[in-house]
Amino acid sequence: MKVVDLRSDTVTRPTAAMRRAIAAADVGDDVYGEDPTVRALEERVAGWFGREAAVFTPSGTMATQVLMRALTTPGSEVVCESDAHVVAYEAGASAINAQVQFRTVDGVRGRLDPDVVRAALRPAAFPYTEVAAISVEETTNRGGGAVHGLDRLRALRAVADERGLALHGDGARIWHALVATGDDPVAVGRTFTAFSVCLSKGLGAPVGSLAIGDAAVIEVARRWRWRFGGGMRQAGILAAAGLHALDHHVDRLAEDHDNARHLATRIADAMPGAVDLDEVETNLVYIRTGDRPAAEVIDALGASGVRIGAMGPHLLRAATHLDVDRAGVDRAADALIAELSIR
Repeated sequence: MKVVDLRSDTVTRPTAAMRRAIAAADVGDDVYGEDPTVRALEERVAGWFGREAAVFTPSGTMATQVLMRALTTPGSEVVCESDAHVVAYEAGASAINAQVQFRTVDGVRGRLDPDVVRAALRPAAFPYTEVAAISVEETTNRGGGAVHGLDRLRALRAVADERGLALHGDGARIWHALVATGDDPVAVGRTFTAFSVCLSKGLGAPVGSLAIGDAAVIEVARRWRWRFGGGMRQAGILAAAGLHALDHHVDRLAEDHDNARHLATRIADAMPGAVDLDEVETNLVYIRTGDRPAAEVIDALGASGVRIGAMGPHLLRAATHLDVDRAGVDRAADALIAELSIR
């Protein structure tokens, strides 16, 4: 039985064409700056967003951490949404690595409100903690794939500029946001002081993220990559997968969005209240299980070859992606509807 795995868009396996690109990659020693494929990837992604430079990292968490070090000073504060990935899922890395604290504010589905952020900024005077940056997640993970969009990002940048703060972007699924909104990637990229993008969430690469910004910021981030153990040698075999993904897997994210909407619609039609269709903007679908424990539903689905994640005691998350086609989505919908019908 083929498994339909909706736990995350990180579970994809490289396509046959991507594996060929990996095998054919021209490589060198990236620590010396001599891997031509890594350099091509960094230049491509920086140019995509209209920025000067980028640095390739093994993971999204490392991309976030090198930017936190580059944009802040130890003992300073970063304002972000209370459920942001950098707070909830990075094992306290910013406290250890960048030595910063977070001031969290509540948003609607993870989206920051510029007025709320402005009100949360501490006074720029002794004895208050120094504020260094505002951090934005695009799209929001725990917000169910909600999109900030260009206008809101520009408003948040205006708040940051009022105080001379950095605007940091966790753009792990920024590709999904761009496909959903049609916003200009250069305009979006220029709202941030520096930001990260992920190649293994949605784009189907096996590993890798990039930190992007002005050359001076990225040079500092590159040094922190080295200090954090992220200096890689013949990393072109990984970068080649990223280049292939950029060529072939960005526009197709619209298929994932369509599949997410299809899954959500089928469940909403069969089980009113289980899914809010207004909340399905990109490739993430949050499903309420009512009185049924999410863990129990997950176990039952697993027995039928459908894997799904939990975001709370009575909340599931399905992430559509490259490895799940419409038939797989329908199979998952059938299994979910059957299980959610059990009270």
